[in-house]
Amino acid sequence: MKQNLGIVDRILRFALAFWWLGPWVPNYNIEWVNWLIFVIGWIALAESFIGWCWLHNFLGIDHKSQ
Repeated sequence: MKQNLGIVDRILRFALAFWWLGPWVPNYNIEWVNWLIFVIGWIALAESFIGWCWLHNFLGIDHKSQ
């Protein structure tokens, strides 16, 4: 698995995960929206450490050089 995320993208994904998995997470009345935010937060956290995004891979986007 080749990394396709640049350092700025990884930092922003980590910040998003930190916000969405921390006590500052927005809370909505619709339960499935809260679960979706939780799952996306964990995906963003994993991608920030791994440096690889399946959606970037699918679309042929490579930000590793940035």
